[in-house]
Amino acid sequence: MGWKIVGIENAEVKKCVMMVMPHTSNHDFYLGIFTRGISGLEMNWVGKKELFKFPFGYYFKSVGGEPLDRSGGLNKVDVIASIFARKEIFRLAIAPEGTRKKVKEIKTGFYFIALKAKVPIIPVAFDWGKKEVRLGEPFLPTGNYETDFEILKNHYQGVVGKIPENGIQL
Repeated sequence: MGWKIVGIENAEVKKCVMMVMPHTSNHDFYLGIFTRGISGLEMNWVGKKELFKFPFGYYFKSVGGEPLDRSGGLNKVDVIASIFARKEIFRLAIAPEGTRKKVKEIKTGFYFIALKAKVPIIPVAFDWGKKEVRLGEPFLPTGNYETDFEILKNHYQGVVGKIPENGIQL
């Protein structure tokens, strides 16, 4: 399909949050699945536990899905950090925009998940303009979101989403 993976595919990093941007289309999901298959690295995502019931549950788990159970009043950051604690390998792909629609700012959950789980963030750009999946260097969050985000957002300069008008301006 003309796509290439650019950057480091580091199998030594067994746990991380993969900050995947821009997320402007449903097509981003299968691009992520293809990237997972081509790289040979286990990559994961979370979805509400109801998605993992019959008949689709087996398929979603086979492509890296992990059911998210938020019962008991836990917030998403705590629940996902607990998944990291119990897994030997967990590379969580998450789209910080939180939607495929136009947003003015990204959600910070990806950052606080990485901070709480004590895992690095790997910036991943889906550049539909150049047909590249660009993998960045692992970045360990310091706890200062504003400063850290200034560093992370450099990875996405000039990147074009599938639906460019839905892409966030960083």
